[in-house]
Amino acid sequence: MKKLTAFWISVIMLVLFLSSCQIKPEMEYQKYEGSFFDTFDTLTQVVAYTKSEQEFHDYFEKIHTRFQELHRLYDIYHDYPGINNIKTINDNAGIQPVKVEKEIIDLILFSKEWYERTDGRTNIAMGSVLQIWHQYREQGQSEPQNAKLPSLDALQEAAKHTDIDQVLVDTENSTVYLADKRMRLDVGAVAKGFATEIVAREIMAEGLESGIISAGGNIRVLGKPLDGIRERWGIGIQDPQQFILSDEQKLLDTIFVNNASVVSSGDYQRYYIVDGKRIHHLIDPSTLMPAEYYRAVTVVAEHSGVADFLSSSLFLLPYEESRALADSMDGVEAIWVMQDGRLEATDGMKKIMKSNGASGAKSQ
Repeated sequence: MKKLTAFWISVIMLVLFLSSCQIKPEMEYQKYEGSFFDTFDTLTQVVAYTKSEQEFHDYFEKIHTRFQELHRLYDIYHDYPGINNIKTINDNAGIQPVKVEKEIIDLILFSKEWYERTDGRTNIAMGSVLQIWHQYREQGQSEPQNAKLPSLDALQEAAKHTDIDQVLVDTENSTVYLADKRMRLDVGAVAKGFATEIVAREIMAEGLESGIISAGGNIRVLGKPLDGIRERWGIGIQDPQQFILSDEQKLLDTIFVNNASVVSSGDYQRYYIVDGKRIHHLIDPSTLMPAEYYRAVTVVAEHSGVADFLSSSLFLLPYEESRALADSMDGVEAIWVMQDGRLEATDGMKKIMKSNGASGAKSQ
C-alpha cells in the first residue's frame, strides 16, 4: 500500500511539474491600473501587466514623476523655482537667449522639423494668436452669458508675430531665443504627445514590457497585452457626439495596435459656446478661426509626438490635402470624422478597425 501511495504521489508530482512547464509566460502577469491628474491639465491613466503589485507601483511612480518634470518644463503659464521652461523663453522674447534642458531643445527642434513637413499648419510660434483665443475661451467658460469672439483685427495683428524662423535654437549652448519680442511659443499641439513618448521609451528601458499610457487621450501602447488571451491592444475611438468613454456603445470604432500611439484631435475637447455655436481650440492659421473641416481626426503612428502633431495638422487641412498628407507618410494611419458624422480612413487604418473585421485575438 505504501509503495502504491508513493507511486501515485510521484505520478501526481510529475503531472504538476509538467503542467507548470506548460503555463504560458503571460499567465505570470497581472493587470494593474493607476492614474493622476496633476500634469498637462488632464487625467493620465496607466495600465500595465506586471508580475506583482509592487513592481507596478515602482513603474507607476517613475512614470508619474517623469510626467511632472516634463509638465514643468513645457508649461507656458507658470514659473517654477530653479527651472527655465517654455514660459521663461516667452518672458525673455526679444531680450536674451535662455539656457534650457535638452527636453526643451528636442521638443522645439522636433516641432520646427514637422512644421516644415506638414505645410506649416501646426506652428508652435502661434502663441500670440492662441493666447488671445485662450483668454476668450476662459471668459466664455466662466461667464457663458458674456461669451464672444475676439476681433479679427486683434488676431491679425498677433499673427504678424508667428514666424517660426524667429525661434532661434543654439544646440551647442543649449539656448532658445525668440528674436521677435512679441512672439510667444505655445506647444499645446505637441508637448503632451512628445512627453508621453519620452516617458514610454524610458519606462520600457527600465523593463516594463506591457502597458498603456493614456495622457488625456494621447495613448501610447507598450508591447502587447500579457493576459494570455489577446495578441493586440484594442483602443476605442471616441464618438464626438458622446463624451463618455466607458460605454462601448459610445465609441465610433475600435482599432487594434501594438507598440504604437493613437492620438485624437477634435472640436469636443476644449471649447466654449457663442450664440449657440461651439468654438473650439484648434485654430486654422489661414483664417485665424477654429477649423471647421471635421469633428475629429485620429492618427496612429509609432511615435506619440508625431501622432499628436499630425492629428492637429490633419485637422487643420481640407480633406483632399489632409488625406494626401497622411498617405504620403510611412507608418501613419488616420481616421477623419466628417461634420456629418461620416468616417473616412486610410487603407492601413481600415485593416486594423473592428468594423472591418480586425480583432486582438491570438488567431489573427
